[in-house]
Amino acid sequence: MALFASRRPRVRSVSVRVEVRQVLDDQEITDVLGLVQAATEADGVRPLNEHVMLHLRYGGDPQARSLLLMDDGTLAGYAHVDPTDEVEGPSAELVVHPAHRRRGHGARLLRSVMDQAGGRARLWAHGGHPGAGALAAAFGFERVRSLWQMRRSLSAPLPPVTLPPDVGLRMFAPGQDEEAWLKVNAEAFADHPEQGAWTMDDLLRREQEPWFDPEGFFLAFRGDRLAGFHWTKVHGSSEHGHEPLGEVYVVGVDPSQQGTGLGKALTLAGLHHIRERGLAQAMLYVDEANTAAIRLYESLGFDRYDVDVMYAAPEAGAPGS
Repeated sequence: MALFASRRPRVRSVSVRVEVRQVLDDQEITDVLGLVQAATEADGVRPLNEHVMLHLRYGGDPQARSLLLMDDGTLAGYAHVDPTDEVEGPSAELVVHPAHRRRGHGARLLRSVMDQAGGRARLWAHGGHPGAGALAAAFGFERVRSLWQMRRSLSAPLPPVTLPPDVGLRMFAPGQDEEAWLKVNAEAFADHPEQGAWTMDDLLRREQEPWFDPEGFFLAFRGDRLAGFHWTKVHGSSEHGHEPLGEVYVVGVDPSQQGTGLGKALTLAGLHHIRERGLAQAMLYVDEANTAAIRLYESLGFDRYDVDVMYAAPEAGAPGS
């Protein structure tokens, strides 16, 4: 979420309006993707997460809404509202085109988000930009969660991969391993706000992405039972505002196999694969509250590089204009 707007807008156009869509047409999708690209190039960080980008490209939950902020007929801002989490409340991300900032558009979009969310919403700010924090504070939002981005140079030595006894490793086989993977993913991330709720559609959409490579998707088996996995990807290019990096995309271990050293072995297997692809750095995302995972990654040479911040709104809602 790129909440970049001044708290005292310099210009207010009477032609500014917010249009709400359940489904975007092809031209609207193209316009939104162009806006996202412009913001990424200006800010050095993509303003929308992977889930929202996949929703834009392929469609997603029918309850989700897209908000288009139009200024004199030009797309000046975009917001995505996902109301599916009944416990935590709706989540949202928004971005204003760099050429249309400091006009109050961020505040206008955020008020519309709050209307769609019934006055209760959670907002992601990627990169923890101070402008996002200022606007969130102006609306009474509080910082409730942080997601660390950690990085590691792959020129530094990597320990060897040592699997626990009786555990074998192979690559993911599309069309064969989806059900088993979804089961272990749900169990491994039962307390995770997003990852543990993945469906077959979520998995299959990612298999359609250009970056998907089953050779970088490692499955660990104890006998014929899936015990854990490490899914890697190449993260980068102009879509993300930086050169390609190897990413520790998802590492998961069946709860019955935790404490065996399998998580560390799987992480190292993926890091060796990423380095063999000729990439200079590896990155990953980890919740700030997951101290055990952070300790593991720090022991493998990772350091905190950046942070994404989630803000939550009080039920009282947003201030007036």
